[in-house]
This record gives sequence, structure tokens and C-alpha cells, in this order.
Amino acid sequence: MSMEKLGCSESFLKSSKPYFAMISLQFGYAGMNIITKISLNTGMSHYVLVVYRHAIATAVIAPFAFFFERKAQPNITFSIFMQLFILGLLGPVIDQNFYYMGLKYTSPTFSCAMSNMLPAMTFILAVLFRMEMLDVKKLWCQAKIAGTVVTVAGAMLMTIYKGPIVELFWTKYMHLQHATDTTPSSNSNDSKDFLKGSILLIFATLAWASLFVLQAKILKTYSKHQLTLTTLVCFIGTLQAVAVTFVMEHNPSAWRIGWDMNLLAAAYSGIVASSISYYVQGIVMKKRGPVFATAFSPLMMVIVAIMGSFVLAEKIFLGGVIGAVLIVIGLYAVLWGKQKENEVTHCEMLEPTKNSDPSSKVTEDVEANYNGTEMKISDSMLSTIVISAPASETTLKKTIQEP
Repeated sequence: MSMEKLGCSESFLKSSKPYFAMISLQFGYAGMNIITKISLNTGMSHYVLVVYRHAIATAVIAPFAFFFERKAQPNITFSIFMQLFILGLLGPVIDQNFYYMGLKYTSPTFSCAMSNMLPAMTFILAVLFRMEMLDVKKLWCQAKIAGTVVTVAGAMLMTIYKGPIVELFWTKYMHLQHATDTTPSSNSNDSKDFLKGSILLIFATLAWASLFVLQAKILKTYSKHQLTLTTLVCFIGTLQAVAVTFVMEHNPSAWRIGWDMNLLAAAYSGIVASSISYYVQGIVMKKRGPVFATAFSPLMMVIVAIMGSFVLAEKIFLGGVIGAVLIVIGLYAVLWGKQKENEVTHCEMLEPTKNSDPSSKVTEDVEANYNGTEMKISDSMLSTIVISAPASETTLKKTIQEP
């Protein structure tokens, strides 16, 4: 009897590991958003923060890439180098800087909610570049289209309409005290900054979606060297971020960093949000698939909302709540449609051919094996999340790009 209980306990722990891992990861990403917001509020330059974050991420990932993937490295041709250059520009430079600027002007909860637009934006870009075909007669395609429309509508609602403050029982006094300290001019400036931050977050998400579309191609070359690809993109992105910072940040003291919140923000983002997340999400996706991992991304938004209300006395507006709900509904609609599409594609690939001669069967088996190889390549896309900013952003990649 005791052996049976022990076996049940071991089985429960084994099946629960992916859940514990993804929930812990959402707490880690939520902490990154809160710490980064505090660092930016204290005067940390987001240009410098991007440089330090990806320099630390490169230093952490590079040894693993060297020891585990140093054999049979792909040759870096001019075409591959240009793809790496553009990936570094889209991810560490454009996406990260725009996201941090948007985070500075808005709030961690709002930024996390907007980042859930990533699947819808990636789907739109994939359709425009003919990487995804639309079949409006299929239910899964209708779900993806409807989910995209609902997601965009939610983002627009969050940007345009704020509404009254949603009071939480532990924030009533803090909001009341803040209201007595504000003036009409400061409220006007806050509204302008809020709109500016919303637009910056939309551009950041668009840049990240563009990165996923391009990354789908280069992953065919680096299918067995994902750590190497991540290291190269982070390293090139660091160099590009240094150049951008020299142009945009003219104050030499902005580079100064001590044993303070600025160092914690850079180290935490580089190690936890970029390095540890790579390993954890890679393992979870191999065992449970991309949809399972992506389904936890709205949890980070809830955690950030609670933590932000305590640590930052963050205001939560009704428009933001309604918009966030719409974005999450649209997110799950897109994910459900993508999952059903993958199931249909998988069934079609495994369907046995009947009434065929031996030579045609051999050809079809070869084609099936080739397609299976490409499926594995696409399945590895989400592993290169080390370059990502918010959790929900990195995790959503493979769900969109997987055929």
C-alpha cells in the first residue's frame, strides 16, 4: 500500500513539474517588469539598460553554447550575417528600447497586457508574407481571424479609453493620497505620456513579431545550434545597442552603474528573464508543446497587477481591465485555432496512403520524413526566447510560427 502511495506521489510530482516551472517563470518575468519599472523611474537610461542586459545575457549563454554546440557549426555567410544583424536590430535594439520607453510612460500591468497582442500581430505578418494561408471555411481559421480582431480591439480600447480607477481594498488610501497631490496640468501630462507609451508598446510588439517571422528562416540553418544562435543575436544586438546609446545618450554619467537598483535590473533581466527562461521554457515545450507554455502568459499580467499595486501603488483603470480581458480572449482564440490547425496538419501527414504502388509509397515516405524534419525545426523556434523582453512576448513565438 505504501509503495502504491509512493508511486502515486512520484507520478503526481512528475506530471506537475511543467505547471510549477511555468508558474515560477511567470513570477520571474513579473519581477523583471517591476524591478525594471523602478529602475527607469529612478533615472536609469533605457538605452544603457538594454546594453547591460544583453551583455550579461551573452556572457551567461556563451559558455553553454561553446561546450554543448561547438561541433559542426554552420558557416556564417554574408546572407546569414545580414539575417543575424537584422535580428539583433529588431530584438535587442528596437523592441527592447521601445518596450522600456512604453513601460516608463505607462505601467507594468499595461505593458504586459499589450504584449499579449504578439500572436495576433505575428499572424497578420505571416499572412502578409504568405507564411500562413487563410482558409475561411475552416473553423480554426475563423478562430484565428476572430481572435486577431478581438485582440486588436482590446489594445485600441486600452489605448483610447482609460475610464475610472478600479479600486482594490489595499490601494484605496494610496490612490486617495495621490489624488490630493495631483493637479490638472499633471493629469494632462499623464494622459499625453500614456498615449505615447501605448504607441511605443504597439511598435515594440510589432518589431518583436517581425523578428519571429525572420527567425523562422534562419532557424532552419541553426536548428541544432539554438544556443549559438541566441548568443550571436545577443552579442550583435549588444554592439548595435552600444552604437545607438552613444548617439542618443550624450551624458557619460548615464553609463555609471553601482550596487543599486540599476545593477539589479540589468542583472535580473539578463540572467532570469533571458537566460534561465531559455532553459526552462525549452524543456517545457519539448514535453508539453508550445500551446501549454503560451497559455500561462496572462498569469504574468495578473501577478504584475497585484505586485504593482503593492510596490508601485499602480492605478488600474476600467478601460485597461476591459481591454486586457479582450486581449486574453483573443489570445486564447488564436492559440486554439493554431492548435487545431496543427492537429489537422499532423493527421494529414500520418494518414496512410491507399491503392498506391511501391515506388510512390517510397516517395511519399521520403516527403513525410522531410516534412517531419521541418516540423521539428519549427518546433524549436520558441527555444530562442533569450532575446525577449516580457515573458508573454517570448513564449508566444513558437505558437504562431509552428506550421
